[in-house]
Amino acid sequence: MKEFARLLDRLSYTPSRNGKLTLLKDYFQSTVDPDRGFALAAFTDGLPINVPLRRIITVLSESRFDPILYGFSRDYVGDSAETLALIWTARNVSITPPRLNVIVDKLQLTARSALASQIAEWLDLLSSVERWALLKFLSGALRVGVSARLAKLSLALAFSKDLGEIEELWHGQTPPYIELFAWLSGIGERPINTRTPTFKPLMLANPLEEDDWEKLLISEYAFEWKWDGIRVQLVGRGHEIALFSRNGDNIGKSFPELLLQQNFNGVLDGELLIKSENEVRSFGDLQQRLNRKTVTAAMQKAYPAHIRLYDALEIDGVDLRPLPFAERRTRLELWHGNSGVRNTDLSPIINVESKHELKELWKNARASGVEGLMIKLRRSPYIPGRPQGKWFKWKRDALVADCVLMYAQRGSGKRSSFYSDYTFGAWAEENGVQVLVPVGKAYSGFTDAELIKIDRFVRENTVQQFGPVRAIAPALVFEVAFDSINRSKRHKSGIAMRFPRISRIRWDKLASEADRLSSLLNLAG
Repeated sequence: MKEFARLLDRLSYTPSRNGKLTLLKDYFQSTVDPDRGFALAAFTDGLPINVPLRRIITVLSESRFDPILYGFSRDYVGDSAETLALIWTARNVSITPPRLNVIVDKLQLTARSALASQIAEWLDLLSSVERWALLKFLSGALRVGVSARLAKLSLALAFSKDLGEIEELWHGQTPPYIELFAWLSGIGERPINTRTPTFKPLMLANPLEEDDWEKLLISEYAFEWKWDGIRVQLVGRGHEIALFSRNGDNIGKSFPELLLQQNFNGVLDGELLIKSENEVRSFGDLQQRLNRKTVTAAMQKAYPAHIRLYDALEIDGVDLRPLPFAERRTRLELWHGNSGVRNTDLSPIINVESKHELKELWKNARASGVEGLMIKLRRSPYIPGRPQGKWFKWKRDALVADCVLMYAQRGSGKRSSFYSDYTFGAWAEENGVQVLVPVGKAYSGFTDAELIKIDRFVRENTVQQFGPVRAIAPALVFEVAFDSINRSKRHKSGIAMRFPRISRIRWDKLASEADRLSSLLNLAG
């Protein structure tokens, strides 16, 4: 536990990517099994434990502290785990803290009713940093600026292995990854994947920049619509079928109709959509299906899942990734017509003769109900990661609206002392009176200097407080950029913004001049 806590603490204070990689490399090289395997699982969202930590923290705080004092402390710190770790008084610090594997093993054998007392027992043994690390470990959300991919990259660098090879092996391994670390360390054989479907790393596109546009030769590229869904990989090994997200998470339970009655051998790349009566529906409809652990027959009927394919990494045991995109696409078309893969179709290739024609297509992307254009080098092999100059995404221009700041809340981590999470609204008429109705939330799009200025405004213009949330007098206007708006029954406004972010702070604009809800409803799909 001591080594893991030291690692998390140093990661939280290390801003640079290379600095984090160095810390992770050193940890995985020097830490023994199975502790390093469970640490790796924590960084990659793979821990084999599920602890209701929010409820447990509430129980522990109420049993040890005055709830009002704890509430004020939580409001100031901005993080429940950190708050509890700081104000907890250890009672047995002379006893050696438990190792990560002991924690995991113990929790797997502990009844849910006894989890709070067990965690309290551990907190009594630990220093404040170790308490914080334990609670972060149990939460499954470390929030120290390390993604799953960065953790895997640190393994590749630490043990001189290829990142793509590690990612291909990944889904055949389970925590604490004993076989994987044996192979990485050179004391074991390369793990052998079974015939179960496993994820292969995806090739990603770069945003089309002005220099890319200037160099673009129409004859060398293929063009497709950028569909407004989520990137997925459908893998078949006979009747064994799996559906993976772009990050390699298995999401098949949320879309069972895509797995049933299938029989093929291949690794297919495409876009997950909701499609009915031959029409692709809005991203808002897709959100009704995302992240659900169980899906009813009624839900499947109301929001039918579909995959629009645009590439193949493997077909009938043949690895197609070294082939040019144009040849992979031809093989996919020939194979798909006879494959019988249900609930799929092919993303059409768009015939483009000139840059002028391409730009006109891009300008009309929103009217066409798509997110933009994909531009793919015909001779490019399928390269995991985001290689330069091969694939480009040309997203449609963002929509913007002027909205009024309504509520603010402190951020987390380095922003825990600032009010950086904002809820904003638009004007609507209720009983003949103009009132603000919340339409979205954002916590990005502004500079550090602007954050300081907004934070000061929030503190000086607070009219009411609800726990950690401050209600703000309607005076500050944000120009909010967003990709699209969908109608939503879950929100009072009746709409939900997709990817809202603050594009400008309109200190010059009166709140009364902000947009009306009716104008935003007109943009909703």
